[in-house]
Amino acid sequence: MSITPFVLSAFTMSTVSHGNYGLWRHPADTTSRYTDVRYWVELAKLLEAGGFDALFIADAVGQLDVFGGDASAALARAVQTPVTDPLLAVSAMAAATEHLGFGITVSTTYEHPYLLARKFSTLDHLTDGRIGWNIVTSLLDSAARNIIGRDRQIPHDQRYAMAQEFVEVAFKLWEGSWEPDAVVRDRASGVYTDPDKVHPIAHEGTYFSVPGAHLVEPSPQRTPVLFQAGTSAAGREFAARNAELVFASDPRPDVLRRNIEDVKRRAAACGRSPGSIKFITSVEIVTDSSDSAARVKADELARYHDLDGGLVLLSALSGVDWSQYGVDRPIEQFDTDASRSILAAVDDAGHRQRITLRDYVGGLGGFGGQLFVGSAQTVADDLEAYAERAGVDGFNIAYHITPGSFADVAEFLIPELRRRGRARPTGEPVSLRQRIFGGSSALLPDDHPAAAFRQKRILPI
Repeated sequence: MSITPFVLSAFTMSTVSHGNYGLWRHPADTTSRYTDVRYWVELAKLLEAGGFDALFIADAVGQLDVFGGDASAALARAVQTPVTDPLLAVSAMAAATEHLGFGITVSTTYEHPYLLARKFSTLDHLTDGRIGWNIVTSLLDSAARNIIGRDRQIPHDQRYAMAQEFVEVAFKLWEGSWEPDAVVRDRASGVYTDPDKVHPIAHEGTYFSVPGAHLVEPSPQRTPVLFQAGTSAAGREFAARNAELVFASDPRPDVLRRNIEDVKRRAAACGRSPGSIKFITSVEIVTDSSDSAARVKADELARYHDLDGGLVLLSALSGVDWSQYGVDRPIEQFDTDASRSILAAVDDAGHRQRITLRDYVGGLGGFGGQLFVGSAQTVADDLEAYAERAGVDGFNIAYHITPGSFADVAEFLIPELRRRGRARPTGEPVSLRQRIFGGSSALLPDDHPAAAFRQKRILPI
């Protein structure tokens, strides 16, 4: 069996603390510089030199205000708050790199497809085709209150119905509005764009009305690489129809494999090749020159972990105010419309193992996450074994401290993965789609539903 390189992305957020709370206090951590564009440029250069394929930036457009009934704990402990817009630093990072891709999280619930299509087309131009869109539907009630004036978020399955129409509008704009040769740049005639080759999309749907043409001329990829995260039934169906790279998460690798196989079956039913979708999962890695040195490093990092910070995030994800419960009592089932996949995993793990909140949230690798500690050889062995068991194609590598966590992976682990054929050589600059999937084209494959809009020609403007 041929060995395929893993997809290796660095997982972060434009905030102080993304997932491991309290570690911003570590003397070697620099995440408090997240508002400085030089922080992002330095990080991008480190990741590119170290052999990462992409930088995956999470986002949330609300405050985590379930724990204790308000956002006080989130603010005090820097739990994904404050947070800046992840799109705005991309062009600076792209200007300092040639190979690194960027997967940026943007919600379909609180944006408009006409405007977002312009933003991603712009970034695809400015990055030379190295941009991806992580499509989410959001889950925080605080976002709904502040953006659309609702006390509660839009129901789960309705958010996915909105998301499906949203991406279809975007696909029409990216793939169908401008013909490939619409831009002629004819200095002699004075014609820049042939108006007969630019078409309004005439979209009239349940949630969006977009009659006009796309504002931006075709970019290198036209459609950004389509990332998606979500493991509910609605999320898996959405991924099967639309996603190219699925961020699949579940603390149980066997369940993760079943979810991946389900998405592939659904994709085939939609007329897509299951091989046109890749799957990555989040991991935490502590590595050093030896197993013992890595364990010492992990123990030192764990001393800075903030249990209450983890409970703030769990409260937001589950819709349950965990400040009301002792951290040493077993997790019980609660009925909430918040992140269903997270709550299901918590409930299942609690019934199987009678784990407590402290067990689940505390320390490195919390929330049932995969934590790998050891030398490059040990961690590489573990990653290969996990990929085989779970059926994933790569890993979204979360940090404990920056730049240290990513620098260690670049220094110790990626050279070992390259020796095994599990990390890509640098090669020539290509689009993000080509870096992940190979091939000579930066465009979506023909069996993707968006490709159908390429042949759809509406009356000229």
